[in-house]
Amino acid sequence: MSIPTTAVRSRSQHIQRRIFEILDGAVVDRASKACEIFIATLVVANVLAIILESMHDLHEAYSAYFHMFDLVSVVVFSIEYVLRVWSYGQKYAQEAGSSWRGRKEYLFSVFGMVDFFSTVPFYLQLIFPGADLRVLRMFRLLRIFKLSRYNSAMDDMFEAIKSEKDSFSSALFLLLISCLLFSSLIYIIEGHDQPEVFPSIPAAMHWFILTIISGWGNVDPVTYLGVVLVVVTQVLAIALAAILTGVVATAYTAQVQRREAVYEMEVREVLADGVVTEEERQKLKQMQAKFGMTDEQVEAISEQVKAERLARGEA
Repeated sequence: MSIPTTAVRSRSQHIQRRIFEILDGAVVDRASKACEIFIATLVVANVLAIILESMHDLHEAYSAYFHMFDLVSVVVFSIEYVLRVWSYGQKYAQEAGSSWRGRKEYLFSVFGMVDFFSTVPFYLQLIFPGADLRVLRMFRLLRIFKLSRYNSAMDDMFEAIKSEKDSFSSALFLLLISCLLFSSLIYIIEGHDQPEVFPSIPAAMHWFILTIISGWGNVDPVTYLGVVLVVVTQVLAIALAAILTGVVATAYTAQVQRREAVYEMEVREVLADGVVTEEERQKLKQMQAKFGMTDEQVEAISEQVKAERLARGEA
C-alpha cells in the first residue's frame, strides 16, 4: 500500500519545521536548549583544542587525538550546516514565502558565513593534501563566533555602533585631521635630526598611528618641541579612547533599554485581554531568549505591567 504523496510531503515539512525550531531556537523547549548547550560546548572545546594544539610538545604527543577530535567536530558542524540550509526553507513558510528566501538569508548572513568558513579548511586539506594551508587552518578559530548565535551581546554592540554612526564618523574625522596635523609637525620638528626615522610625512603617520594605538610610537624625540608634541599626542590618544568608549557605552545602554521597552510593549499587548495563551507565552520566551534578558528582568517588567493594570482597575 503506497503512502500518498501529500502525506509524505506534509511529514517532510513537519520534520523540516521541527529541525528549524530546534536549531534556530524558534521554540524554547528542552530539545532546542539541549542543542544550544551541545553546540556551545563543542565550540568551546574546539577553541581550547586549537590553542593547545599550537603548543609544539602537546601537538607532537597527541596529534592523533587532536586530528580525531577535529574530524568529529567537522562532521558535527557540517551536519549542522546542511540541516540549517535545508530547514531554513521553513522560516517564511507560514508567510507563503519561497523556501529559498530563508535559505539565502542564512547562507549570506554573518552566522552562515562563519559556519561555512569554520569547516571549509578541513575539506581543502583533503582536496589539496600537499598544500600549506596553515593560514586557512586558523579559520577554525571562527568557530568561537558561533557562540554569538546564542548570546545577544554582540548584536547589541553592532546595533549600538550602527545607531551612533554619526558620532563615530565625527570621531574618525577628528582622528584623520589629528593624524595629518601631528604627522606633519613631527616631520618638520624631528625630520632634520632623525631623517632615518621621519624621512617623510607618511612615515610620520606610521608613528602617529602607533602612538594613538599603543601610547608609544617606538621613537624617542631628540628635541624639546618633539617631546611636547609626543606628550600632546599621547593625551589626544587618551581623549579619543575616552570619547569612543563613552559613545559605545551610552549607545549600548540605550540599545538594552530599547529592547526592554519592546519586550514591555509585547507584555502589555499579551495582557490586554487578560488571557495568556500558550502561543503568546512561547512568543514571550522567544523574545526573552533573543534579547538575552534574565528571568529577574522579565519578572520585574511583568510585575510592573500587572501593577499598572490593577491601579487602573483593569482585570
